[in-house]
Amino acid sequence: MTIQQPVFDPVKFKDTTRKQWDSAAEAWNRWGSLLTRWLGPATELMLDMTDIGKGSRVLDVAAGAGEQTLTAARRVGPTGYVLATDISPGILDFAASNAKLAGHANVDTVVADGEMLDAISAQPFDAVISRVGLIYFPDQNRALGGMRDHLKPGGKVGAIVYSTADKNPFFSIPVGIIRRRAALPAPLPGQPGPFSLGDPAVLAKLLTDAGFHDVRIEKVNAPVRLQSALECLQFEQESFGALHQMLAGLSPSEQDDAWAEIETALGQFEHDGQFEGPCEMLVAAATR
Repeated sequence: MTIQQPVFDPVKFKDTTRKQWDSAAEAWNRWGSLLTRWLGPATELMLDMTDIGKGSRVLDVAAGAGEQTLTAARRVGPTGYVLATDISPGILDFAASNAKLAGHANVDTVVADGEMLDAISAQPFDAVISRVGLIYFPDQNRALGGMRDHLKPGGKVGAIVYSTADKNPFFSIPVGIIRRRAALPAPLPGQPGPFSLGDPAVLAKLLTDAGFHDVRIEKVNAPVRLQSALECLQFEQESFGALHQMLAGLSPSEQDDAWAEIETALGQFEHDGQFEGPCEMLVAAATR
């Protein structure tokens, strides 16, 4: 059977993405301690590679609930500044609240589409960062162009993305199961998706085409460690809006069956009473 490739609608995609992150905001924030353990080392490397330190001005694009925003805020200190943006006002509310609770008076938040950063009025930044956000922009070149325009000359952009699907089975297995059950075709080259920038050569070319130079890309082993496959399933069910977008065409019972198959498949990563889902991230930095 030939699977019809649907026409990709970037406006509809972004509207759905916004709604999904508004819906998942509370859960993503609640799983913050897992995000720190899972993505913390890659985040610190990204901040190192973009030379973020005391007094730096940082723009965080697709900031989510702001876990990495606060990491940057701690680095820049009271003489620095961090502006967090996201397309989802619901999740950005958590970033603002978390910054306030942590006592970071040097953090602001602005709801903004990552492809329309020209709408933001701000003094130039020393660094622009985006953690697991760039992969979901329909026009990644436009997004990076906006990031470049907000940098001081010599400023740096930093991004964290998933590497290839085979290196990230904790996520690619659920995606594959849902894609098969929902009869969804694989995304075309250039379409947004979790593994759209998994090839370092593709990521490097994207940065170069957007006007950056001195591109550096590092691979980081970032296993997802939890108590069980069931807990990983719960995390993905509650927090990964992309999976719900893919499941939207299935009935509730068909969705339940898909989740059950995913839990069984993830069970292969349970050993000695612990779950460790393989994950590899790419951390990139480049200079304006």
